[in-house]
Amino acid sequence: MSAESVLEGLDPDQREVAEAVQGPVCVLAGAGTGKTRAITHRIAYATLTGVVSPQRVLAVTFTTRAAGELRSRLRQLGAPGVQARTFHAAALRQLTYFWPRVIGGDPPKIIDSKIGLVADAARACRLSSFGRTELRDIAGEIEWAKVTQNRPEDYPAAVAKAARKAPADVVDVARVYAMYEQLRRERNLLDFEGMLELTAAVLTEHREAAHQVREQYRYFVVDEFQDVNPLQKMLLDTWLGDRDDVCVVGDPNQTIYSFTGASPSHLLGFTREHPGAKVVKLVRDYRSTPQVVRLANGVIGQATGDGVARHKLELVAQRSDGPVPVFNEYDDEVAEADDVARRARKLIDEGVPAREIAVLFRINAQSATYEAALAEAGVPYVLRGAERFFERPEVREAVVRLRGAARAGGDAENDGTGLIMTVRHVLSGAGFSDQPPEGAGAARARWESLAALAQLAEDMAADNPRAGLPDFVAELEERAAAQHAPPLEGVTLASLHAAKGLEWDAVFLIGLAEGTLPIIYAETPAQIEEERRLLYVGVTRARVHLSLSWALSRSPGGARRRRASRFLDGLTAKTTTHTPARVDRTKRRAGKGPQPCRVCGRPLIAAVERKLGRCEDCPSELNEELLIALKEWRAEVSAEQKVPAYVVFTDATLQAIAEHAPESLEELARIPGVGKVKLDRYGEAVLALC
Repeated sequence: MSAESVLEGLDPDQREVAEAVQGPVCVLAGAGTGKTRAITHRIAYATLTGVVSPQRVLAVTFTTRAAGELRSRLRQLGAPGVQARTFHAAALRQLTYFWPRVIGGDPPKIIDSKIGLVADAARACRLSSFGRTELRDIAGEIEWAKVTQNRPEDYPAAVAKAARKAPADVVDVARVYAMYEQLRRERNLLDFEGMLELTAAVLTEHREAAHQVREQYRYFVVDEFQDVNPLQKMLLDTWLGDRDDVCVVGDPNQTIYSFTGASPSHLLGFTREHPGAKVVKLVRDYRSTPQVVRLANGVIGQATGDGVARHKLELVAQRSDGPVPVFNEYDDEVAEADDVARRARKLIDEGVPAREIAVLFRINAQSATYEAALAEAGVPYVLRGAERFFERPEVREAVVRLRGAARAGGDAENDGTGLIMTVRHVLSGAGFSDQPPEGAGAARARWESLAALAQLAEDMAADNPRAGLPDFVAELEERAAAQHAPPLEGVTLASLHAAKGLEWDAVFLIGLAEGTLPIIYAETPAQIEEERRLLYVGVTRARVHLSLSWALSRSPGGARRRRASRFLDGLTAKTTTHTPARVDRTKRRAGKGPQPCRVCGRPLIAAVERKLGRCEDCPSELNEELLIALKEWRAEVSAEQKVPAYVVFTDATLQAIAEHAPESLEELARIPGVGKVKLDRYGEAVLALC
């Protein structure tokens, strides 16, 4: 491939980046503007014109996926020898190479997780009250302190200065941090932050090592520069030495990782550090329709206060027109999830592949309702960046506790309130409380998962006041079984953080209410603005279809006290649509969709009707002999397994099977109440009876 051919097909701004082959260069690249295309063509053009050899280039990314994509594109462009690595991969490679030459002895062992060592440090400090969740949060605090270059003795003051909420008393966290470092050194262990710090130290203290690295790498490109933390910036400066042949690429509008220690100040202050730097802005958006781009500009256009706001990029749409973004307000979260599932189903029926649809939320605990709603609507889904709700450790532990309580007869009077209080009492043993813990982190995420279970109990009690703990446990197990089926293709469920760098044809942004976005523990102006940028990231994930929604209440029948996110102020008036007419949600459980009767088309409310797929008084084609045979078979299985009959299949599920008379496992799997686990366990036997 010739150098000139590399420039073909680039727009004027991208071409300006590609032709700026010598640094320092700062590329401010908006969402969907082709930044990867621009920087890979820049590297290829520089190598093909002889400015630098491929082996002298180091392209630094934040994920191995991004590094792999860079290498693949560069190979296609005729620059196969370029090194594209993450900060950690590059540091480990250099540290491994120089260790025997400049340090000697056994190299330290890299630890993948800090939790075990943090637990040992906490015990050494006689702080035995910390559970695994608290230990995870303290490990996160140690990571933050190390990437921001704060030592244990500096930690309390640093937390106060950053207006950061510690997961425990700051003095205790500092003590654990100090002991963690002591144990790490004694055991010859190295964490990821220490890897970067030690690499920088080796290059700083050993001139020959620094000379070799700087001779090897003369040309640097750093992607996602708005997310660089102080420790990574220190290592980059060490690699550069007194040179300035570096190109940084980033988007100040997508700075969403400040809580981990990342700082956009390095991107925004690049021209102060390098006064002669060339700055190129990429604003032509090739991803989204003008309607989506207009909304994205509206969201970020209201940013105020910090340096990011002053450097915001206004995107210019390049695609043809598409549908106007839709805004919907719902009475409750259940109705919101049901309608999103229905509309996702409609998009799939209209030809949009399921893999090109995403439901994005602020916190992982919000996924539970959508997992259930999509499963009920027959829409396959995949969960990205987090465990499925019923696979989360705290949820598995809670289900075990609830199952044990049910077997022990630990049930309250079946008056609705009794079930709610019993479940909350059992969950309290797993760490649940009426009030959420302060701040973010694993403790908050754990509480939110347990709160979702408590909410399910309230919904079941509202649906059936006589439901008991065994009924609740059976419902949880049926939900878990139905949602464990691994679809080959499905709608993506992801948090806004996990969605960064991805895109879909259709995006549903859900839960856009005050207290969720911005999150309730975002208090300072800087934290509020970061929440605004999260919404901007969500909006810019959509190519064509975009839906934004919020609920006035968490559960059906609850007080409607919420309001739409402040970030939507002034943006909804032109495009708000009315919530579709819906059935009364106060008599149904969370996660059940507005399924129509297959005979008369009326929305089905009762659980039995939803399983049958018809109104109870609508005519059916029930095979009475098959139903009798199924019930006899169920009695034998339940006696053999020593479980209640409804744990095998409920009466409603057996009646639905008898009405549909499925002829294959695929047809049987479509009947509500027949999840993957039950299909694997009982499918062949049921089909034999049918």
